[in-house]
Amino acid sequence: MASNSGNENIKPKSSAKRGFAAMDEATQRSIASKGGQAAHQKGTAHEFDSEEARRAGQKGGEAVSRDRAHMATIGRKGGESRQSAARAKAQQSGGSSTGQGSSEQTSKSASRQSSKAASH
Repeated sequence: MASNSGNENIKPKSSAKRGFAAMDEATQRSIASKGGQAAHQKGTAHEFDSEEARRAGQKGGEAVSRDRAHMATIGRKGGESRQSAARAKAQQSGGSSTGQGSSEQTSKSASRQSSKAASH
């Protein structure tokens, strides 16, 4: 009951690294550095000036902001992060920050108003 599908000759891909990826990091950096230096000497290297970098960043930001669902997700994460940071700060200071400052401000405001009324 041999199958003639032709899949017997397909070898599984090896996970062993080959070529540049098999080199240690120092060797890779050395080779890459030489390539960058050669490009500069040849005059084909490109360096962003600040205006070009600004335009590229703006273009990327516009592309990302078109995806409204993604923007809602990251906005929600930012709000949650800010809220959790505020809660952690309140716990470190020894209690909830809601209500403490407002009652203190109310009493100061009331005392100022009564002193103004007495002086007039």
